[in-house]
Amino acid sequence: MSALVRLEVKEGVGRHLKAGHPWVFRKALDQVPKLPKGAIIDLVEDGRFLARGYFDPLSSIAVRVLTRDHTRTIDQRFFDEVVRECWERRQSMLDLSDTDAYRLIHGEGDGLPGVVVDLYAGWAVLKLYSAGLTPARAMIVEALKSQVPGLKGVVGRDEVPRDDEPEEGRGQGRMLFGPEAPRPIAIRERGARFLVDVYEGQKTGFFLDQRENRYLVRRLGRGREVLNCFSFSGGFSVNAALGGATKVLSVDQDEDAIALARENFEANGLEPAKHDFMAADVFKVLGSLAKQGQKFDLVLLDPPAFAKSQKAVEAAIDGYASLNRQALELVRPGGLLVTASCSARVTHEQFLNAVKEAGFKAQVDLTLVEDRFQPADHPLRLQFPEGRYLKFLVLQTGR
Repeated sequence: MSALVRLEVKEGVGRHLKAGHPWVFRKALDQVPKLPKGAIIDLVEDGRFLARGYFDPLSSIAVRVLTRDHTRTIDQRFFDEVVRECWERRQSMLDLSDTDAYRLIHGEGDGLPGVVVDLYAGWAVLKLYSAGLTPARAMIVEALKSQVPGLKGVVGRDEVPRDDEPEEGRGQGRMLFGPEAPRPIAIRERGARFLVDVYEGQKTGFFLDQRENRYLVRRLGRGREVLNCFSFSGGFSVNAALGGATKVLSVDQDEDAIALARENFEANGLEPAKHDFMAADVFKVLGSLAKQGQKFDLVLLDPPAFAKSQKAVEAAIDGYASLNRQALELVRPGGLLVTASCSARVTHEQFLNAVKEAGFKAQVDLTLVEDRFQPADHPLRLQFPEGRYLKFLVLQTGR
Protein backbone atom coordinates (compact mmCIF):
# COMPACT_ATOMS: atom_id res chain seq x y z
CA MET A 1 0.00 0.00 0.00
CA SER A 2 1.16 3.58 -0.61
CA ALA A 3 2.63 6.03 1.91
CA LEU A 4 0.56 7.48 4.75
CA VAL A 5 -1.20 10.84 4.19
CA ARG A 6 -2.97 13.01 6.78
CA LEU A 7 -6.25 14.64 5.77
CA GLU A 8 -8.25 17.05 7.92
CA VAL A 9 -12.00 16.47 8.12
CA LYS A 10 -14.54 19.26 8.29
CA GLU A 11 -16.18 20.31 11.53
CA GLY A 12 -18.67 17.75 12.85
CA VAL A 13 -17.32 14.81 10.84
CA GLY A 14 -15.15 13.63 13.73
CA ARG A 15 -18.19 12.62 15.76
CA HIS A 16 -19.45 10.60 12.83
CA LEU A 17 -16.12 8.73 12.66
CA LYS A 18 -15.79 8.22 16.41
CA ALA A 19 -19.25 6.62 16.36
CA GLY A 20 -17.83 4.01 14.00
CA HIS A 21 -19.20 4.92 10.57
CA PRO A 22 -16.75 3.66 7.89
CA TRP A 23 -17.32 6.20 5.12
CA VAL A 24 -15.98 9.71 4.59
CA PHE A 25 -17.35 11.54 1.58
CA ARG A 26 -15.20 13.86 -0.50
CA LYS A 27 -17.25 16.87 0.60
CA ALA A 28 -16.46 16.06 4.26
CA LEU A 29 -12.74 16.72 3.73
CA ASP A 30 -11.18 20.17 4.04
CA GLN A 31 -8.96 19.59 1.02
CA VAL A 32 -8.57 16.65 -1.33
CA PRO A 33 -5.08 16.60 -2.86
CA LYS A 34 -4.33 14.50 -5.91
CA LEU A 35 -3.60 11.05 -4.49
CA PRO A 36 -3.14 7.62 -6.05
CA LYS A 37 -5.87 5.02 -5.58
CA GLY A 38 -5.28 2.98 -2.45
CA ALA A 39 -3.25 5.67 -0.66
CA ILE A 40 -3.46 5.05 3.09
CA ILE A 41 -5.05 8.04 4.80
CA ASP A 42 -5.00 9.19 8.42
CA LEU A 43 -8.15 11.20 9.04
CA VAL A 44 -7.59 13.90 11.63
CA GLU A 45 -9.62 16.62 13.35
CA ASP A 46 -7.64 19.64 14.51
CA GLY A 47 -4.58 17.47 14.00
CA ARG A 48 -5.86 14.67 16.27
CA PHE A 49 -6.06 11.13 14.85
CA LEU A 50 -9.55 9.76 14.18
CA ALA A 51 -9.24 6.80 11.82
CA ARG A 52 -7.13 5.18 9.11
CA GLY A 53 -8.42 4.06 5.76
CA TYR A 54 -7.80 3.91 2.01
CA PHE A 55 -8.38 6.54 -0.66
CA ASP A 56 -10.59 6.12 -3.73
CA PRO A 57 -10.12 8.90 -6.34
CA LEU A 58 -13.05 7.63 -8.46
CA SER A 59 -15.79 7.59 -5.83
CA SER A 60 -17.76 10.22 -3.92
CA ILE A 61 -16.77 8.14 -0.88
CA ALA A 62 -13.20 9.42 -0.74
CA VAL A 63 -12.01 7.35 2.21
CA ARG A 64 -13.23 4.03 3.59
CA VAL A 65 -12.11 3.36 7.15
CA LEU A 66 -10.13 0.22 7.97
CA THR A 67 -9.23 0.90 11.61
CA ARG A 68 -9.62 3.45 14.38
CA ASP A 69 -6.48 2.14 16.10
CA HIS A 70 -3.55 4.46 15.33
CA THR A 71 -1.04 1.69 16.13
CA ARG A 72 -2.40 -0.66 13.46
CA THR A 73 -0.52 -0.74 10.15
CA ILE A 74 -2.37 -1.62 6.94
CA ASP A 75 -0.13 -4.41 5.72
CA GLN A 76 -0.23 -8.16 5.07
CA ARG A 77 -0.61 -8.90 8.76
CA PHE A 78 -3.69 -6.64 8.92
CA PHE A 79 -5.45 -8.52 6.11
CA ASP A 80 -4.41 -11.89 7.55
CA GLU A 81 -5.97 -10.99 10.90
CA VAL A 82 -9.24 -9.73 9.43
CA VAL A 83 -9.67 -12.78 7.17
CA ARG A 84 -8.91 -15.13 10.06
CA GLU A 85 -11.50 -13.36 12.25
CA CYS A 86 -14.09 -13.68 9.47
CA TRP A 87 -13.34 -17.37 9.02
CA GLU A 88 -13.61 -18.09 12.74
CA ARG A 89 -16.85 -16.10 13.02
CA ARG A 90 -18.50 -18.11 10.24
CA GLN A 91 -17.45 -21.43 11.75
CA SER A 92 -18.97 -20.46 15.09
CA MET A 93 -22.14 -18.78 13.79
CA LEU A 94 -23.29 -20.92 10.85
CA ASP A 95 -24.63 -24.46 10.61
CA LEU A 96 -22.45 -25.81 7.80
CA SER A 97 -23.33 -29.48 8.25
CA ASP A 98 -25.24 -29.56 4.94
CA THR A 99 -23.92 -26.37 3.32
CA ASP A 100 -20.61 -25.51 1.62
CA ALA A 101 -21.44 -22.08 0.17
CA TYR A 102 -21.58 -18.89 2.23
CA ARG A 103 -20.23 -15.34 2.46
CA LEU A 104 -16.82 -15.18 4.13
CA ILE A 105 -16.27 -11.39 4.02
CA HIS A 106 -19.15 -8.93 3.92
CA GLY A 107 -17.50 -5.56 3.38
CA GLU A 108 -18.32 -2.95 6.01
CA GLY A 109 -20.05 -5.55 8.18
CA ASP A 110 -16.73 -7.34 8.63
CA GLY A 111 -14.45 -4.30 8.82
CA LEU A 112 -13.22 -4.50 5.22
CA PRO A 113 -15.34 -1.91 3.40
CA GLY A 114 -15.64 -2.56 -0.31
CA VAL A 115 -14.51 -6.21 -0.09
CA VAL A 116 -16.81 -9.18 -0.68
CA VAL A 117 -15.64 -12.79 -0.63
CA ASP A 118 -18.02 -15.70 -1.18
CA LEU A 119 -17.01 -19.34 -0.77
CA TYR A 120 -18.40 -21.98 -3.13
CA ALA A 121 -17.38 -25.54 -2.24
CA GLY A 122 -13.86 -24.42 -1.38
CA TRP A 123 -13.50 -21.85 -4.20
CA ALA A 124 -13.37 -18.19 -3.18
CA VAL A 125 -14.85 -15.44 -5.34
CA LEU A 126 -13.37 -12.02 -4.56
CA LYS A 127 -15.30 -8.92 -5.57
CA LEU A 128 -13.89 -5.42 -5.03
CA TYR A 129 -16.30 -2.48 -5.01
CA SER A 130 -13.73 0.31 -4.89
CA ALA A 131 -10.82 1.33 -7.09
CA GLY A 132 -8.98 2.13 -3.87
CA LEU A 133 -8.74 -1.58 -3.12
CA THR A 134 -6.93 -2.66 -6.27
CA PRO A 135 -3.43 -2.05 -4.78
CA ALA A 136 -4.41 -4.35 -1.88
CA ARG A 137 -5.75 -7.17 -4.07
CA ALA A 138 -2.60 -9.27 -3.85
CA MET A 139 -2.53 -9.00 -0.05
CA ILE A 140 -6.21 -10.00 0.21
CA VAL A 141 -5.58 -13.04 -1.99
CA GLU A 142 -2.52 -13.96 0.09
CA ALA A 143 -4.59 -13.66 3.26
CA LEU A 144 -7.24 -15.98 1.81
CA LYS A 145 -4.55 -18.49 0.85
CA SER A 146 -3.01 -18.52 4.34
CA GLN A 147 -6.15 -18.22 6.50
CA VAL A 148 -8.85 -20.30 4.77
CA PRO A 149 -8.31 -24.05 5.29
CA GLY A 150 -8.75 -26.17 2.18
CA LEU A 151 -8.95 -23.22 -0.21
CA LYS A 152 -8.90 -24.50 -3.80
CA GLY A 153 -8.52 -21.20 -5.61
CA VAL A 154 -9.59 -17.56 -5.88
CA VAL A 155 -11.66 -16.08 -8.71
CA GLY A 156 -11.60 -12.28 -9.14
CA ARG A 157 -14.84 -10.47 -10.00
CA ASP A 158 -14.12 -6.74 -9.60
CA GLU A 159 -17.01 -4.29 -9.66
CA VAL A 160 -14.65 -1.55 -10.86
CA PRO A 161 -12.82 -2.12 -14.17
CA ARG A 162 -9.15 -3.06 -14.01
CA ASP A 163 -6.55 -1.00 -15.87
CA ASP A 164 -5.59 -4.07 -17.92
CA GLU A 165 -9.14 -5.22 -18.60
CA PRO A 166 -10.49 -5.03 -22.17
CA GLU A 167 -13.97 -3.57 -22.63
CA GLU A 168 -15.43 -6.90 -23.78
CA GLY A 169 -14.08 -8.73 -20.72
CA ARG A 170 -15.44 -6.44 -18.03
CA GLY A 171 -17.40 -8.13 -15.27
CA GLN A 172 -16.11 -11.61 -16.13
CA GLY A 173 -14.13 -13.65 -13.64
CA ARG A 174 -10.46 -14.51 -13.82
CA MET A 175 -8.30 -16.79 -11.71
CA LEU A 176 -6.20 -14.95 -9.13
CA PHE A 177 -4.89 -18.11 -7.48
CA GLY A 178 -5.07 -21.85 -8.08
CA PRO A 179 -6.13 -23.97 -11.05
CA GLU A 180 -9.06 -23.00 -13.24
CA ALA A 181 -12.28 -23.24 -11.25
CA PRO A 182 -15.00 -25.53 -12.67
CA ARG A 183 -17.66 -24.09 -14.94
CA PRO A 184 -20.04 -24.41 -13.16
CA ILE A 185 -19.15 -25.16 -9.54
CA ALA A 186 -21.48 -27.65 -7.80
CA ILE A 187 -22.45 -26.54 -4.27
CA ARG A 188 -24.58 -27.84 -1.42
CA GLU A 189 -27.07 -25.59 0.35
CA ARG A 190 -29.23 -27.00 3.13
CA GLY A 191 -28.97 -30.36 1.41
CA ALA A 192 -30.02 -29.04 -1.99
CA ARG A 193 -27.57 -28.93 -4.90
CA PHE A 194 -26.93 -26.01 -7.19
CA LEU A 195 -24.68 -25.26 -10.15
CA VAL A 196 -23.04 -21.84 -9.90
CA ASP A 197 -21.34 -19.84 -12.66
CA VAL A 198 -18.75 -17.84 -10.71
CA TYR A 199 -17.23 -16.34 -13.87
CA GLU A 200 -20.25 -14.65 -15.44
CA GLY A 201 -23.20 -15.22 -13.08
CA GLN A 202 -24.81 -12.24 -11.35
CA LYS A 203 -22.81 -10.79 -8.43
CA THR A 204 -20.44 -13.63 -7.45
CA GLY A 205 -22.56 -16.32 -9.11
CA PHE A 206 -25.37 -16.97 -6.60
CA PHE A 207 -27.39 -14.89 -4.13
CA LEU A 208 -26.13 -16.38 -0.88
CA ASP A 209 -28.01 -13.84 1.24
CA GLN A 210 -31.27 -15.67 0.41
CA ARG A 211 -30.01 -19.07 1.61
CA GLU A 212 -32.23 -19.32 4.73
CA ASN A 213 -35.16 -17.79 2.88
CA ARG A 214 -34.87 -20.40 0.15
CA TYR A 215 -34.97 -23.05 2.87
CA LEU A 216 -38.12 -21.41 4.28
CA VAL A 217 -39.75 -21.60 0.84
CA ARG A 218 -38.99 -25.33 0.80
CA ARG A 219 -41.39 -25.66 3.74
CA LEU A 220 -43.92 -23.17 2.42
CA GLY A 221 -44.09 -24.81 -1.00
CA ARG A 222 -45.59 -28.07 0.24
CA GLY A 223 -48.75 -28.90 -1.74
CA ARG A 224 -48.83 -25.49 -3.40
CA GLU A 225 -48.74 -24.27 -6.99
CA VAL A 226 -45.91 -21.72 -7.14
CA LEU A 227 -45.00 -18.80 -9.39
CA ASN A 228 -41.39 -17.65 -8.98
CA CYS A 229 -40.69 -14.28 -10.62
CA PHE A 230 -37.12 -13.09 -11.31
CA SER A 231 -36.17 -16.72 -10.71
CA PHE A 232 -32.52 -16.43 -11.85
CA SER A 233 -31.02 -19.95 -11.69
CA GLY A 234 -33.98 -21.40 -9.82
CA GLY A 235 -32.88 -21.29 -6.16
CA PHE A 236 -36.36 -20.67 -4.78
CA SER A 237 -37.97 -22.84 -7.46
CA VAL A 238 -35.85 -25.89 -6.61
CA ASN A 239 -36.58 -25.49 -2.92
CA ALA A 240 -40.32 -25.16 -3.51
CA ALA A 241 -40.26 -28.33 -5.61
CA LEU A 242 -38.14 -30.18 -3.05
CA GLY A 243 -40.66 -29.20 -0.42
CA GLY A 244 -43.49 -30.78 -2.37
CA ALA A 245 -44.90 -28.02 -4.56
CA THR A 246 -47.34 -29.49 -7.07
CA LYS A 247 -46.02 -27.26 -9.86
CA VAL A 248 -43.53 -24.42 -10.15
CA LEU A 249 -43.44 -21.78 -12.89
CA SER A 250 -40.04 -20.01 -13.05
CA VAL A 251 -39.83 -16.72 -14.96
CA ASP A 252 -36.68 -14.74 -15.75
CA GLN A 253 -35.72 -12.69 -18.81
CA ASP A 254 -32.21 -14.24 -18.84
CA GLU A 255 -32.30 -17.31 -21.09
CA ASP A 256 -29.02 -18.64 -19.67
CA ALA A 257 -30.38 -18.38 -16.13
CA ILE A 258 -33.51 -20.31 -17.12
CA ALA A 259 -31.36 -23.00 -18.74
CA LEU A 260 -29.32 -23.26 -15.54
CA ALA A 261 -32.54 -23.49 -13.51
CA ARG A 262 -33.52 -26.57 -15.52
CA GLU A 263 -30.10 -28.08 -14.79
CA ASN A 264 -30.54 -27.34 -11.09
CA PHE A 265 -33.85 -29.20 -11.08
CA GLU A 266 -32.09 -32.20 -12.61
CA ALA A 267 -29.20 -31.93 -10.13
CA ASN A 268 -31.74 -32.40 -7.33
CA GLY A 269 -33.51 -35.38 -8.88
CA LEU A 270 -36.47 -33.25 -9.96
CA GLU A 271 -38.03 -33.68 -13.40
CA PRO A 272 -38.04 -30.32 -15.23
CA ALA A 273 -40.83 -31.60 -17.50
CA LYS A 274 -43.21 -31.59 -14.51
CA HIS A 275 -42.66 -27.85 -14.06
CA ASP A 276 -42.67 -24.77 -16.30
CA PHE A 277 -39.85 -22.38 -17.24
CA MET A 278 -40.18 -19.10 -19.14
CA ALA A 279 -37.44 -16.80 -20.44
CA ALA A 280 -39.52 -13.65 -20.61
CA ASP A 281 -40.13 -10.21 -19.13
CA VAL A 282 -41.72 -10.69 -15.70
CA PHE A 283 -43.97 -7.63 -15.94
CA LYS A 284 -45.42 -8.78 -19.27
CA VAL A 285 -45.90 -12.32 -17.95
CA LEU A 286 -47.76 -11.06 -14.87
CA GLY A 287 -50.13 -9.08 -17.06
CA SER A 288 -50.68 -12.02 -19.40
CA LEU A 289 -51.36 -14.48 -16.56
CA ALA A 290 -53.85 -12.08 -15.00
CA LYS A 291 -55.74 -11.75 -18.30
CA GLN A 292 -55.89 -15.54 -18.50
CA GLY A 293 -57.35 -15.66 -15.00
CA GLN A 294 -54.58 -17.88 -13.67
CA LYS A 295 -54.06 -18.17 -9.91
CA PHE A 296 -51.30 -19.56 -7.72
CA ASP A 297 -51.07 -20.59 -4.07
CA LEU A 298 -47.69 -18.89 -3.66
CA VAL A 299 -46.22 -16.04 -5.70
CA LEU A 300 -42.59 -15.12 -5.11
CA LEU A 301 -40.97 -11.80 -6.06
CA ASP A 302 -37.18 -11.36 -5.76
CA PRO A 303 -36.37 -8.59 -8.25
CA PRO A 304 -33.04 -6.82 -8.80
CA ALA A 305 -32.50 -3.60 -6.85
CA PHE A 306 -34.96 -0.93 -7.99
CA ALA A 307 -33.02 2.01 -6.49
CA LYS A 308 -29.41 2.30 -7.68
CA SER A 309 -29.17 5.89 -6.36
CA GLN A 310 -30.87 8.07 -3.76
CA LYS A 311 -32.63 9.98 -6.53
CA ALA A 312 -34.28 6.75 -7.66
CA VAL A 313 -35.86 5.90 -4.28
CA GLU A 314 -39.28 7.48 -4.88
CA ALA A 315 -39.63 5.78 -8.25
CA ALA A 316 -38.44 2.51 -6.71
CA ILE A 317 -41.13 2.64 -4.01
CA ASP A 318 -43.78 3.21 -6.68
CA GLY A 319 -42.27 0.33 -8.64
CA TYR A 320 -42.46 -2.05 -5.69
CA ALA A 321 -46.07 -1.07 -5.07
CA SER A 322 -46.99 -1.66 -8.73
CA LEU A 323 -45.13 -5.00 -8.96
CA ASN A 324 -46.67 -6.36 -5.78
CA ARG A 325 -50.13 -5.23 -6.85
CA GLN A 326 -49.75 -7.18 -10.10
CA ALA A 327 -48.54 -10.22 -8.19
CA LEU A 328 -51.45 -10.09 -5.72
CA GLU A 329 -53.90 -10.39 -8.62
CA LEU A 330 -52.48 -13.89 -9.16
CA VAL A 331 -52.63 -15.13 -5.56
CA ARG A 332 -55.54 -17.35 -4.61
CA PRO A 333 -57.55 -16.31 -1.53
CA GLY A 334 -55.67 -17.56 1.53
CA GLY A 335 -52.50 -17.93 -0.52
CA LEU A 336 -49.04 -16.46 0.07
CA LEU A 337 -47.15 -13.52 -1.37
CA VAL A 338 -43.40 -13.84 -0.71
CA THR A 339 -41.72 -10.58 -1.64
CA ALA A 340 -38.19 -9.24 -1.29
CA SER A 341 -36.20 -6.06 -1.83
CA CYS A 342 -32.40 -5.81 -1.99
CA SER A 343 -32.40 -2.02 -2.50
CA ALA A 344 -30.31 -0.66 0.39
CA ARG A 345 -31.65 2.86 -0.15
CA VAL A 346 -35.24 1.70 0.33
CA THR A 347 -35.87 1.26 4.05
CA HIS A 348 -37.80 -1.57 5.62
CA GLU A 349 -40.65 0.80 6.47
CA GLN A 350 -40.78 2.18 2.93
CA PHE A 351 -40.88 -1.31 1.44
CA LEU A 352 -43.54 -2.47 3.87
CA ASN A 353 -45.64 0.59 3.05
CA ALA A 354 -45.26 -0.11 -0.68
CA VAL A 355 -46.56 -3.64 -0.19
CA LYS A 356 -49.40 -2.31 1.99
CA GLU A 357 -50.30 0.11 -0.80
CA ALA A 358 -50.27 -2.82 -3.24
CA GLY A 359 -52.73 -4.69 -1.05
CA PHE A 360 -54.99 -1.63 -0.85
CA LYS A 361 -55.04 -1.16 -4.62
CA ALA A 362 -55.59 -4.88 -5.25
CA GLN A 363 -58.34 -4.84 -2.58
CA VAL A 364 -56.64 -7.71 -0.75
CA ASP A 365 -56.25 -8.01 3.02
CA LEU A 366 -52.66 -8.94 3.94
CA THR A 367 -51.31 -10.53 7.10
CA LEU A 368 -47.56 -10.43 7.71
CA VAL A 369 -46.44 -13.89 8.87
CA GLU A 370 -42.64 -13.65 8.35
CA ASP A 371 -40.37 -10.58 8.37
CA ARG A 372 -36.70 -11.33 7.66
CA PHE A 373 -33.38 -9.60 6.99
CA GLN A 374 -29.99 -10.83 5.77
CA PRO A 375 -28.40 -13.88 7.47
CA ALA A 376 -25.46 -14.11 9.89
CA ASP A 377 -22.81 -14.35 7.15
CA HIS A 378 -23.98 -10.93 5.91
CA PRO A 379 -23.50 -9.11 9.25
CA LEU A 380 -24.71 -5.60 9.98
CA ARG A 381 -22.67 -3.23 12.11
CA LEU A 382 -24.98 -0.99 14.11
CA GLN A 383 -22.80 2.02 13.26
CA PHE A 384 -23.50 1.40 9.56
CA PRO A 385 -27.28 1.36 9.05
CA GLU A 386 -26.77 1.51 5.26
CA GLY A 387 -25.71 -2.14 5.53
CA ARG A 388 -29.27 -3.25 6.24
CA TYR A 389 -30.34 -3.86 2.67
CA LEU A 390 -32.32 -7.13 2.40
CA LYS A 391 -36.03 -7.15 3.20
CA PHE A 392 -37.99 -10.40 2.93
CA LEU A 393 -41.69 -10.57 3.71
CA VAL A 394 -44.12 -13.49 3.74
CA LEU A 395 -47.74 -12.36 3.64
CA GLN A 396 -50.97 -14.30 3.60
CA THR A 397 -53.96 -13.00 1.69
CA GLY A 398 -57.46 -12.89 3.14
CA ARG A 399 -59.99 -15.53 2.15
